[in-house]
Amino acid sequence: MRNLYIDFDGVIMNTIEITYSELRERNLDSKNLEDQEQIRDYYTNIDWHELLNDKASVINDAIECIKKIDASNRFNMAILSHVNSLHEAMEKVEYLRKYLKDITIIPVPRDTSKTEMVQTKDAVLVDDYAGNLEEWKNMGGISIKFSTELDGKGFPVIDKLDELLDLDILQD
Repeated sequence: MRNLYIDFDGVIMNTIEITYSELRERNLDSKNLEDQEQIRDYYTNIDWHELLNDKASVINDAIECIKKIDASNRFNMAILSHVNSLHEAMEKVEYLRKYLKDITIIPVPRDTSKTEMVQTKDAVLVDDYAGNLEEWKNMGGISIKFSTELDGKGFPVIDKLDELLDLDILQD
């Protein structure tokens, strides 16, 4: 059985869209080196409970899709999510546990590569960030881009998680 890792932000929930909008409202630009400390503070201090439960929404029925993938018994599945703080990790786990009782959740410290947290060889990563996917591929893994615009940036692309069950590259 193949290992499957699914990113959280921008794949399961639209938290990226919301936080980027809030950063723009504060005139903070992730490309501006002078703004980096304020951006890190923002992500560390944001009320993740409120973001996950009141502001953000699930993308393209992701929770139900994860249940469907799990029921297929084709993958050893886990959620692999970058976090900026222990508070963020705890809130993501609490949120996911409401819907997914038996899925492993692996918080990854922001400055650590996802490839350093788990075995990547022949494992699948579904992520919306091409940088993570490139690292994963370079470490012998299978990279699948999640994009609601279906922009794969050179990677196989899906816009709904249960499409993984039909991808030719994942057929045994």
